[in-house]
Amino acid sequence: MSKTLRRNKTLDKAKALINGPRAEEYGEALTTHRNIATGWNIIAKNALALHGEITAGHVALMMDWVKTCRLCHTISSEDGWLDKVGYSSLGSEFSIAKDTKDN
Repeated sequence: MSKTLRRNKTLDKAKALINGPRAEEYGEALTTHRNIATGWNIIAKNALALHGEITAGHVALMMDWVKTCRLCHTISSEDGWLDKVGYSSLGSEFSIAKDTKDN
């Protein structure tokens, strides 16, 4: 398959998702992304002020926030709850790393 055909196939699939199932499950995209930005700004501000950088633990926290924002629209999403548990578990593991560069 040529690069152009693969790109078009990927773009068509993405369009179908964001205009269909994803829009239904997660709600209006701009609202969700604004909510995510609000949380990420708080997390990033504190990470930089207290740790001088955004660590892997902070990224896990930020990804958890994405799931939180999505669950605000569809509270019954089992997948969303499972993802939050997964990110919390990873964040816990990353946060106890001895060297923040390993984190």
